[in-house]
Amino acid sequence: MIMITPTTTPPHLIIAGFHALSEPIRIKVIELLRHRELCVCNLCDTLEISQSKLSFHLKNLKEANLVNSRQEGRWIYYSLNLYQFEILEHYLADIRCNSVLSPSRSCCD
Repeated sequence: MIMITPTTTPPHLIIAGFHALSEPIRIKVIELLRHRELCVCNLCDTLEISQSKLSFHLKNLKEANLVNSRQEGRWIYYSLNLYQFEILEHYLADIRCNSVLSPSRSCCD
């Protein structure tokens, strides 16, 4: 098994992850999924939004690899993909721990 680290993660997954986290409805979905797997109908009811609007946001979360889905009968259930959150967390930690900030030089010199 290949271990994916922040430096080996394809940049599009990092970008998609942070983009997906930039929308309030998607943050609310993530907060709900932190506690348990939920069906689309439960998410719609709790968030008080239409299924079509929720589907758009779930699509973004799936494309960012932040949620998993599984079908059971006619219902689709969603859960968090904690591994992808770990990758984003490591990406930020790597910046924090391994960045050297040098004093800026005047751009006019």
